[in-house]
Amino acid sequence: MKGGFVYIMTNKNNAVLYTGVTSDLQTRVMQHKNERYPQSFTAKYKCYKLLYFEVFDDIESAIAREKYIKGKKRIFKLELITSVNPGFNDLWKLIKNW
Repeated sequence: MKGGFVYIMTNKNNAVLYTGVTSDLQTRVMQHKNERYPQSFTAKYKCYKLLYFEVFDDIESAIAREKYIKGKKRIFKLELITSVNPGFNDLWKLIKNW
């Protein structure tokens, strides 16, 4: 069984929030930062900053959590982010050397 991650990305003004799920957080964040998929939501809105992530033992749990978060209002997502990252810092620095 492979683990998973739920994560939230934003743009430089913290105006747009994108919630995603992946089994490889480092690779996925690099794909966002490098616009690997130029037509994607994150490329269109320049969501290059990792604000938040959660780690799961299995991808199914991560997918369920992603759906739950996506179903919530923006204020819920902002509260999640500020609970662990009140400065809205790019957490890439934290995970890039995993």
